[in-house]
Amino acid sequence: MDKKTISRDGTSLAYEISGEGPAVILVSGAMSTGGTVAPLAVPLSERFRVVAYDRRGRGESGDTAPYAVEREVEDLAALIEAVGGEAALCGISSGGALALEAAASGLAVRQVAVYEVPFAVYEGGAEERAQYTERLTEALAQGRRGDAVELFLRLTGLAEQMIQGARQSPMWPGMETIAPSLAHDDAVMGDGLVPVERLASITVPVLAIAGDASPAWMGEAARAIAEAVPEGTYRSLEGQTHMVEPDVLGPVLLEFFGQ
Repeated sequence: MDKKTISRDGTSLAYEISGEGPAVILVSGAMSTGGTVAPLAVPLSERFRVVAYDRRGRGESGDTAPYAVEREVEDLAALIEAVGGEAALCGISSGGALALEAAASGLAVRQVAVYEVPFAVYEGGAEERAQYTERLTEALAQGRRGDAVELFLRLTGLAEQMIQGARQSPMWPGMETIAPSLAHDDAVMGDGLVPVERLASITVPVLAIAGDASPAWMGEAARAIAEAVPEGTYRSLEGQTHMVEPDVLGPVLLEFFGQ
């Protein structure tokens, strides 16, 4: 990340820009940084000025306690101001919930595209998320970062054998480093349910996307988002999972942001 801007509460935000044209800001999800979504900037930078940034509490960005979702909305406001005063947003996974909240908060956003925001539209989803929040809060308060990462991986549906394998992998220390930011994403997701009333206040076009190789509820959540906003569109990507390929998602975003 070669650029820095300062959020309203003094937090330093690291970001990088590629391409020229109208600004598009990429918003990463849980356990990820600006570098995670940077590959998506490659196809988009053909026509847009693409911003990949480290959300607060991860990568090269700072963090300021106490955390509140409003502070992350202010972070996006600072980035939008830094790149000219208006931008489109593209949020991946829980980053999509943040992008939608930023639009609902009245930021100078042209359009919002989100990919597989994991709202719990399945039976028992609200109870599962409440239990996750309780256990995550306890693990982080006790400094058990590894356990916090395990809780998150389990929530995503990763098999126990794979979770234990991940603990032995070279990536694990980095995952523990970023673990406190899991609380940020948990807060951004609220109670885990689709915030229908909040989404209804969004006045800009929204594209909600899911992969057809992901669990069916991911598509249902994307449809629910598209139906809740006044100008919503749902799109399914053939053969894609939650780990979407940038060269598949990129052309869809180019078409939407180019409208």
